[in-house]
Amino acid sequence: MIALLKTQEQSITVRHIKQQVAQTAKELAVPPFWITDWLLSVLDKPALFLMTDEAYALSADELTQFNAGIIKMQQGIPLAYLTGEQEFWSLKFAVNEHTLIPRPDTEILVETVLEWINTQSIEQSDRNTSKRLLDLGTGSGCIAISLSHELKLADKLKQISWQVVAVDFSLEALKIAQHNAVSHVVDIEFIHSSWYNALSTQDEQLFDVIVSNPPYIDEADEHLVRLVAEPIGALSAPNHGLADIEHIIQQAPKYLKIGGLLAVEHGFDQGLAARQLFIDNSFINVKTIKDFGGNDRVTLGQFNKHQLPS
Repeated sequence: MIALLKTQEQSITVRHIKQQVAQTAKELAVPPFWITDWLLSVLDKPALFLMTDEAYALSADELTQFNAGIIKMQQGIPLAYLTGEQEFWSLKFAVNEHTLIPRPDTEILVETVLEWINTQSIEQSDRNTSKRLLDLGTGSGCIAISLSHELKLADKLKQISWQVVAVDFSLEALKIAQHNAVSHVVDIEFIHSSWYNALSTQDEQLFDVIVSNPPYIDEADEHLVRLVAEPIGALSAPNHGLADIEHIIQQAPKYLKIGGLLAVEHGFDQGLAARQLFIDNSFINVKTIKDFGGNDRVTLGQFNKHQLPS
């Protein structure tokens, strides 16, 4: 398909491309939907177009753009960077080379936090008050924005407003996150910070919930060589991928209210280590949630001040 060219003798139609999707996807080692979704993006058409308009012939410009994208896929550029967007939590997020592409497994983190919040008893004194939530390493903002979107809907029922704060060390990532927040009409405070560094430990600035999807891939992991397009610093960490997770958990008690929740996404083989870090740093009710594939993916716990080491 990379060699497809429009000639005077024969135009390239949607049908022609569909007939080659399986083979092209196999050659590029990408999911078949990458090919069809890229075609739809180039044509600016809905998915139904592939069934109703198979005879549509691509213009010379459309074919050039389509083939250029296929070549980029061959070079390791993901579909989301070609289209400039990725769906997450039924919302569309702008992404670029400065942000990780949101993964479906990270929806487990959002779901887990929302479930925990919904199970908390709401005292009368809590009504018409504000609670605080922190997203560490926000990237595209998908976690903070998805949580803010859902919590805004819940506010109408529980009469509790949530102040959502999101931090990232990358200024370019923060620009994308701010754009996404505006697109989804949510109010989030974005802060340029390396993890907690720019945050206050004053009582009134403490958080009820801290959530993070930090880098957790081992720097020696052979799979990293295939992730050539995404920012490597947002993917891998020292100490077998545990360095950032350890820092986040160890420092969290300074920024959490008593009884507050910390929820961290991690690798499939890091559940045991993550649980031990939580326990060692004064967290109770520690547990690990599995992802859609049955692998350990999110560990959470509540800060218990009385468990602090003397």
